[in-house]
Formats: sequence, C-alpha cells, structure tokens
Amino acid sequence: MKECLEIKKYLEENGISQAFLSRKTKIETSKLNLALNGLRKLTLDEYALICGALGVNTDFFIKPRLPEKGE
Repeated sequence: MKECLEIKKYLEENGISQAFLSRKTKIETSKLNLALNGLRKLTLDEYALICGALGVNTDFFIKPRLPEKGE
C-alpha cells in the first residue's frame, strides 16, 4: 500500500513519531510499524484513524492511479 509509505514520509517530514501516532490512534505500535514499513496492510478503519489523528482528509495520502495495460 503506497499510502503507508506516504504516511511514513509525512511523519518523518513533520517530526511526528510512530509512538505518538500509536497513542493518538490506539493502534498498537508494532502493528503501526509493520504497516508503515509495508509488511502489513492497514484496515480502512485504521487509515481513517491515522488521518483523523494527523488532521488531514482521508484522500490526503491517496494518489490517483491509472489502470495498467490489460486491466
């Protein structure tokens, strides 16, 4: 999920720790870390909690994509 990488980048650029985000969202730090490193998928609910905690719209980290050839 490319959005997870965008979230991780946002946190780093804004000096926000994963531990802080974990506390704000009540998502276990280990689960959050796995997701932000691409090793676990975020649920839609977790994604919404993260966006809410960061004060951004849910489309903030989502980039439009075009269908690949053959889709």
